[in-house]
Amino acid sequence: MNRSFKVIARSELGLVRDGNEDSALVSARLVAVADGMGGHAGGEVASKIAITSVKELSEVLNNAELDSESREDLLLNISFSIDHEIAEVASSDRSLQGMGTTLTALHLNGDRVELLHIGDSRCYQWNGKKLIQLSYDHTVMQELLDQGRLTADEVINHPQRSLLTQALIGDSGIDPILNLFEAKLGDHFLLCSDGLSSVLSDLEIVNVIKNSDPAEVVNQLIAVVLEKGAPDNVTILWAEIIETEVEPAIELLGAARV
Repeated sequence: MNRSFKVIARSELGLVRDGNEDSALVSARLVAVADGMGGHAGGEVASKIAITSVKELSEVLNNAELDSESREDLLLNISFSIDHEIAEVASSDRSLQGMGTTLTALHLNGDRVELLHIGDSRCYQWNGKKLIQLSYDHTVMQELLDQGRLTADEVINHPQRSLLTQALIGDSGIDPILNLFEAKLGDHFLLCSDGLSSVLSDLEIVNVIKNSDPAEVVNQLIAVVLEKGAPDNVTILWAEIIETEVEPAIELLGAARV
């Protein structure tokens, strides 16, 4: 029996946007969300580049001959490869200049998970009682919160609440960090674009999780987002650590599926 993610995932357009600039990956031990930016076409291309690269990496990470340190290095360095490809594609097509994407990727490695995170797409851990945000928002608002210059209530309606301090935009100006966390059987992880986290508070997310059948958590979260107007694309992955003999097939969502 091997440890694997059992994942329920959806990526939705929302009620305002004309196209879906989110992309996501679901696989046995690597899941990821990317939220594109830079206009409809550019956002789709950038997030697709990120998730396609992560998909290719997922197949490499399954090599049994790789040690843990090598896996960590490969996961950390994929961000530079994505950034470089975004720069190359944008330089060859003027309509794509200025495109970029966030990336939040979670790799299951034995009794721990490894989190690669750039931007404001989030990763939470749910242990059955508490929702813990594992990712750190790379936003101007988060920096102001850290400095005590704004309160959480002031951030909610701030006009610059989505301004990023880090993203994959092809300028080599990234400082990726791979964080390691303990994980056990039965733990759940919630990965999402800010189409969820900018609409629902952590408390609202917790209330949905507690009051929903595990198989319906994603559907219920998206239903609440739609009730609140769904101003952005919304992508949600709900991943549980299980033991299984049959690994799930790789699945792409959103712009990466096209």
